[in-house]
Amino acid sequence: MAKKEGIKRLFDNIAPDYDKLNHILSLNIDKGWRKRAVREITDVSAAQNILDVACGTGDFTIEIARCAAAGSRIVGIDISEGMLEIGREKVKRASLTNVEMFEGDCEALQYEDSSFDRISVGFGVRNFEHLEIGLGEMYRVLVKGGKLVILELSVPSNAYLRWCYKLYFLRILPAIGDFVSGNRGAYEYLPASVLNFPAPDRFIAMMKAAGFAVVEHTPLTFGICRMYVGKKE
Repeated sequence: MAKKEGIKRLFDNIAPDYDKLNHILSLNIDKGWRKRAVREITDVSAAQNILDVACGTGDFTIEIARCAAAGSRIVGIDISEGMLEIGREKVKRASLTNVEMFEGDCEALQYEDSSFDRISVGFGVRNFEHLEIGLGEMYRVLVKGGKLVILELSVPSNAYLRWCYKLYFLRILPAIGDFVSGNRGAYEYLPASVLNFPAPDRFIAMMKAAGFAVVEHTPLTFGICRMYVGKKE
């Protein structure tokens, strides 16, 4: 089975418990990371077209929509229809009229060149089957002067923190995920995908190879999360 099909099935299966587990397992620290990224994404002085890739159940999409300038259009895409169904309900409950959510593949974006002022990816880029293709597609649909903002989980560089992190990620997290959702395999995949993601210097090189001339990297919470900002010149 291709990675893409496996990811789609995995997230369809865990969609009902995803939000609850996500906040429990991250101890709600993820909310602060998103707020930091939203400040990088939104411009309160001008309406923007913003694409949220791998939007999942829409937490990042909704936060962006709430902070964007009046007249902005926010589009969320994800390959998991199960996650999108929950996201659309959350958008409806939030009474947000500037948000649309569609099933879509980051490696074959259904948008014309230079369609978006900003693109965001919150904790989903590590699930791309072909990372270089996904980065190239996001570069293509950005306008000149636009920005790609990526939040992704990472492994701390400090040896002691890295040991604690791996203990939590590889032992405790799957057990909690299994207890709450009954799907231990999904919560074994999630930490493995973080550990297998390219190191910051390699990922920055990949973003530059995709066309982003300027890439900024900010470690958050001792490097547990990292924010990458790529600018299209």
